[in-house]
Amino acid sequence: MANADVQVRTQAREPPRAPPAADLAPTRRLHAVPVLVTLIGLLLAGIAAWAMWQAYMAAPWTRDGTVRAYVVTITPEVSGRIVQLPVIDNQFVHKGDLLMSIDPTNYAIAVDQMQAAVAQANASAENAARESTRRANLSLLETSEEEKQNYATAAVTAAAAERQAIANLAQAQVNLQRATIRSPVNGYITNLQVQTGDYATAGQSALSVVDADSYWVDGYFEETSLGAIHVGDRATVKLMGYNAVLQGHVASIARGITVANATQGQGGLAEVNPIFTWVRLAQRVPVRIKIDHVPDGVLLVAGQTATVQIEPRVGSR
Repeated sequence: MANADVQVRTQAREPPRAPPAADLAPTRRLHAVPVLVTLIGLLLAGIAAWAMWQAYMAAPWTRDGTVRAYVVTITPEVSGRIVQLPVIDNQFVHKGDLLMSIDPTNYAIAVDQMQAAVAQANASAENAARESTRRANLSLLETSEEEKQNYATAAVTAAAAERQAIANLAQAQVNLQRATIRSPVNGYITNLQVQTGDYATAGQSALSVVDADSYWVDGYFEETSLGAIHVGDRATVKLMGYNAVLQGHVASIARGITVANATQGQGGLAEVNPIFTWVRLAQRVPVRIKIDHVPDGVLLVAGQTATVQIEPRVGSR
């Protein structure tokens, strides 16, 4: 019994034995896996960041794009009551289609009056010319030089009055034609505010037509990207709300934008805005994109938001 107790105490004082090396190998491999995964992840992230940077530099793009179009403002050149308005808001019209008619009664009467005035002035001019010719053929014994000059002057005055009457007739005819207003372009009626029976005033806008043949896209690119953009480069445009992509090309690059520091302040001095020296924002410059193809089902609206990407030229990388 005593030997057994001594043996137990001896075993209790002995340190624990280390596990064999073969048992430690799997544990070490398990600890190395997270490190390896992290390194691979960092490597892939670096490659992706480099690829994105190269793609951005080779193919500049911006989400700051806007669909633009020319808008023709229809302003009557004569005043009067609107008697015809055969269009409605957002309707498509062709070039030459009737937009509105202003009551032509007064202008038709003015044409008749001017025609009568022309006939009267013509008769007076012809009579004055005949009298001047007769006096010019008389000798000084039959008439005086002063009388000849007076009749010649009267003939010239009558001829001038005839030309004035003819000009007034032409103006009256133009005003009569202007009472009928037709569309100057193919496009869409927009923001129609007038109705039949309203009084149209000369010089005041009555309606607007969006030129359907003039749509383009303005892409506002950072100035750091302008070196990679050239006139003629192919471009793709994606409108917000559509998956289809529009095809186009760079038509031009703006050569000037508003500079805030160039404004004139009080006393005629330059007004300079304070900035943080460590923050330098790139200016955005408009790049005009001419649309070459619009996919079916895509509705172009002036003012739409667009994402524009410039396709890199072959061999530019």
